[in-house]
Amino acid sequence: MRLKLIPSETNLDFFKYSKYTLWGSLGAMGLSIVLLLVVGLNFGIDFQGGTVIRTQSTITVDVGEYRDRVSGLGLGDISITEVFDPTFADDQNVALVRIKVQSGDEAVTKETLELVQNALKGVDPNMQFPLVESVGPKVSGELIQKAVLAVLAAILLVLIYIWFRFEWQFSLGAVAALVHDVILTLGIFSIFQIKFDLAIIAALLTIVGYSLNDTVVVFDRVRENLRKFKKRKLIDVMNLSINGTLSRTVMTSVTTLLALITLIIFGGDVIRGFVFAMTWGVVVGTYSSVFIAGLILYKLGVKRDWSKNEDVEATKFTSKRN
Repeated sequence: MRLKLIPSETNLDFFKYSKYTLWGSLGAMGLSIVLLLVVGLNFGIDFQGGTVIRTQSTITVDVGEYRDRVSGLGLGDISITEVFDPTFADDQNVALVRIKVQSGDEAVTKETLELVQNALKGVDPNMQFPLVESVGPKVSGELIQKAVLAVLAAILLVLIYIWFRFEWQFSLGAVAALVHDVILTLGIFSIFQIKFDLAIIAALLTIVGYSLNDTVVVFDRVRENLRKFKKRKLIDVMNLSINGTLSRTVMTSVTTLLALITLIIFGGDVIRGFVFAMTWGVVVGTYSSVFIAGLILYKLGVKRDWSKNEDVEATKFTSKRN
């Protein structure tokens, strides 16, 4: 007996509560934008500039003691956070020490790093430093610019591709869904202050591709059914198309989430931000493919005057399937 999360045939009305889903999505996007402007993102070393030192000790991390050890070094504000991970051994206590680039320096100097490390060894002489990452302010500024351009370029290329592949109404629906997914992902990172670095930019671009894949599957079925059922109302064709792809969409999302949840649990703290962004992106991407892209397409309308050649081919295709 095969496992079915969704029945093979469903007859759900996805536009029955479209007013609530639309305003709910707009409200969530508005809240995300406000959070980005007021709270901001917790930029990692890639975008902020400075150095991150990862410490590892057999002694339990005392953030206050760590801070006392380095506060007298005259390096300004130093951020210290303990890292928790279920994969760590009982005697594996890890912390991240972030040092901002000092005025006039391109990066934290070797002497400064040794000064910090020697100060922290006052807590535990056997303390290890398995990771040291440094990024200068000039490089971090360039990375921010390139990251923004990468996301905008991806959305623009999607707009052009869907326009040529389908029609402009489909294109605007797909882009609206992508913008929705990106803004809500940034908003959730602002709420929880999860470190935002280059890995998250990679996750955003992956989310764009995943969401687009779902949207194109739905749109392709819509176009097929528009040719097949010329007399039906657009809203009926839209519901028929979404119901027809629902089982495939849910199964794809669930199998992807199973892999991502496993990575969240066992993948370690290094990739946890990336995996969290992907997990959130799969959820909102699946939602937006139906309730954002589909709704925008329905509101804009779509042409129904298909050419005679297309009608003949569609009829042949339909008869073969039947």
